[in-house]
Amino acid sequence: QVQLVESGGGLVQAGDSLRLSCVVSGLTFSIYNMAWFRQAPGNEREFVAGISRSASRTEYTDSVKGRFTILRDNAKNTVYLQMNTLKPEDTAVYYCAAGVNLLVGKRRDEYGYWGQGTQVTVSS
Repeated sequence: QVQLVESGGGLVQAGDSLRLSCVVSGLTFSIYNMAWFRQAPGNEREFVAGISRSASRTEYTDSVKGRFTILRDNAKNTVYLQMNTLKPEDTAVYYCAAGVNLLVGKRRDEYGYWGQGTQVTVSS
């Protein structure tokens, strides 16, 4: 049974930092590209950041470049999202996802496994 379990969300003020974690079980973590998506109320789920199997390549959506960093630890089957200088517009449910495509994709359909999400709320 494949499980992706996110943690680390919470309520913070603008300018603060949070670190999200996603622990993966039930699959061979090291062969999967990993990504973080987010979904705000009334919006579609959008790509935030992705990392390749060996962590040699990362991708970010423009709005988080320079503020967010995606990391992975293949020994711990864990992917992280370090979020700095948070803004109210970062408020959303954050989901981690696993996919086996050749490249780090930005589309939801490129990821076959998803976590249940963790809420991040940034107050102004």
